[in-house]
Amino acid sequence: MPVPESLSAEALAWDCPEAAFAGLDDTPAPPAAPLGQSRAVEALSFALQLGDTGYNVFAMGPEALGKRDVVLDRLRNHAEGDPAPFDLCYVNNFGEARRPRRLSLPPGTGRRLREDMVQLVRELKPSLSAAFENEEYRTQKETLEQGVKDRQEAAIHEVEEHARQRSIALQRTPMGFAFMPMKDGEVIPPDDFNKLPDDERKQFREAISELERELQAAVRQFPQWVSEVREQARDLGRRTADDALGHLFDPLVERYADHEGVRAFLDGVRRDILDHVDTILEIPDEGFDVRAENVEQGHDLIRRYLVNLLVDSSEREGAPVIVEDDPSYDRLFGRIEHRAQQGALTTDLHLIRDGALHRANGGYLVLEVMRLLARPFAWDALTRALERGEVAIEPPMQAMGLMSTTTLEPQPTPLKVKVVLLGSRLLYHLLRAYEPKFPRLFKIAADFEEEVRHDDGQLEAFGRERRAQAEADKLLPVAAGGLARLAEYAARLSGDRDKLSTERETLGDVLREADVLARRGGLDHVDRAAVTDAIEGRRHRLARAKERTLEQIVDGTVQIATQGDVVGQINGLAVADLGEGAFGKPARITARVRMGAGHVVDIEREAKLGGPIHSKGVLILSGYLSAHYAVDVPLSLQASLVFEQSYGGVEGDSASSAELMALLSALAELPLAQRFAVTGSVNQYGEVQAIGGVNEKIEGFFDLCEAQELTGDQGVLIPQANTRHLMLHRRVRDAVAAGRFHVHAVDHVDEGLELLTGRAAGERGDDGRFPEGTVHDRVDRRLREFAERRRAFGGEVAALRGGGERSE
Repeated sequence: MPVPESLSAEALAWDCPEAAFAGLDDTPAPPAAPLGQSRAVEALSFALQLGDTGYNVFAMGPEALGKRDVVLDRLRNHAEGDPAPFDLCYVNNFGEARRPRRLSLPPGTGRRLREDMVQLVRELKPSLSAAFENEEYRTQKETLEQGVKDRQEAAIHEVEEHARQRSIALQRTPMGFAFMPMKDGEVIPPDDFNKLPDDERKQFREAISELERELQAAVRQFPQWVSEVREQARDLGRRTADDALGHLFDPLVERYADHEGVRAFLDGVRRDILDHVDTILEIPDEGFDVRAENVEQGHDLIRRYLVNLLVDSSEREGAPVIVEDDPSYDRLFGRIEHRAQQGALTTDLHLIRDGALHRANGGYLVLEVMRLLARPFAWDALTRALERGEVAIEPPMQAMGLMSTTTLEPQPTPLKVKVVLLGSRLLYHLLRAYEPKFPRLFKIAADFEEEVRHDDGQLEAFGRERRAQAEADKLLPVAAGGLARLAEYAARLSGDRDKLSTERETLGDVLREADVLARRGGLDHVDRAAVTDAIEGRRHRLARAKERTLEQIVDGTVQIATQGDVVGQINGLAVADLGEGAFGKPARITARVRMGAGHVVDIEREAKLGGPIHSKGVLILSGYLSAHYAVDVPLSLQASLVFEQSYGGVEGDSASSAELMALLSALAELPLAQRFAVTGSVNQYGEVQAIGGVNEKIEGFFDLCEAQELTGDQGVLIPQANTRHLMLHRRVRDAVAAGRFHVHAVDHVDEGLELLTGRAAGERGDDGRFPEGTVHDRVDRRLREFAERRRAFGGEVAALRGGGERSE
């Protein structure tokens, strides 16, 4: 099998041609859809055309794609053509104050009603005071009061006349009324009365008793007469107050004639004022000093007549687009606040606060699903509201039936809102699998793409989008060279030289940083050098962990050889995944073998440091050995594999080809060149398969070789399938071009064996044997030797056991 040649420097990266952007205008319009997101945008647009319940949207994909900006841009454009939602108000329910009534009014009507009621309250006391100080009212009230007095006097006078006719006088005393006998028009003194004949005294006493009963009957009518007069006075006061309220209420009734709820509210206010006229007149003037935005200073009775405007759409054009970054229960559904008064907590309708669902009603609500799920009660309450089609303002514990404290119960609001959730694909699929309501409520998935091929005009679209970003952020114009360098960086982010990353946020960050560097250099545009410096600056800021790791290898703390030849030892490559600061880490892999029962021991797994995928890769090695060597005898091998000086978890199968080579080296007793590092997974046929992080791995080993001095024969073996993913740093490409470093692409483990051992791998002949002296021949012979030794050892053990039995 031919030894793979080193890849050329040109094959290690894609150089974006600046000519691809030469035709762009200086101020181009942004593309119709964000680069690569036509699928997601079409799904979102389709959802916006569906008004039925359940067609809410889940926009999924990584954060850096800028899906939030794309979603908001589409929603706002669509919302411009939608009608503005109604104003939402709460007013007092005079029949049951703990259940405030909801008013949904055309845009601007709620604010006008609130201001009208404030003005009414301010004019209320002066209007009533003037009416009750009117001369006509006073005369009528005095007439009523005098009338009852006259009626009382007439009744007493009638009794008095009856008494006089019977020679008895009715005298008024401090203690009340008293009847006294008379003779010749004069009251008979008590002594003279006692001298009268018994019959005459008896007649007087009987007459006085009758008169007392008559007087009592008359006096018993006095309270009723007074009550009747009071009622007449109240009616008079009510009519007077009602007449005084006419000029306050009649214009409002006419103004809101088309709004039945407002008319009912105004009727309730008018009746309540008439019922509390006396109390209202006793309220100090400061109790009426209220403003539309603040009614806290108003008297409790007066606050009952004012309007709590929760949602004001008077200045809104189109439907609302609301983003709630803290989707807690209260911020979504509103709350009822309380205030402390004389040691007790009280509330009223003006302490009802709106939530994001109220503000988004009739429009669109955007939420981060991870934040939503992290807030107690929020997810369940949201799905319940979407199912019921209404939003209720109530404490979450009360909604769950866990609290019975008396509080307000505002009338629920009908809900018509399109909810867009932003989240990862993992969360989408978890919710779809485990949340029964999710598929019914979020029927549209807008799947954002992380990458797009840079053909069919996509490069030009990429350039237009970047220039549009720069214009939107008021940055310097981006030259063709700057766009080309950004495209190369986007290809590196995508992990594929034929594709561009669509991470709008990351690319926008690079643009902003390049803008600062260009301005610092006195440029009037962002060129290739400014973008390159920005990218290098980002790498440098995140390079501390990488530098410390490299430092430990160079000073010998971590043992990695880049020269020499060693049996059963190879340089593997791993990636420290630190997000944008990810870097490659060389790792020494060693293998030891001896006769055994056919087991390949993964020390990482035994120590519970290896993940399942890594363990799978090691088990594949056993399959390769069993099928490739000494197929006519049992596999009699005991082997161990380990990542030396690995103190954390090991996961993935990208080191399985290196592990296989180390294992074969130990079996063949052939040394491996330490000037190479190897990455790639392997299958049971020995074919080398693609892995991730190929650029970071190559650069990680290159940095180590450069730190320990490049010898010109060092390099990395990668899977042939990974050549399309190469977007290596300029330093690596320059070293390869100068012949000081090498990158070899292999399809099969045999190619790597020949490169690392300097020997032919060998192919099995028609006789089932490998050519003598080849790598596979030496491995095959060693495994046959192990099998023979194991068979012989087993016979000796059996003989010993048999001899022991005979000795007994």
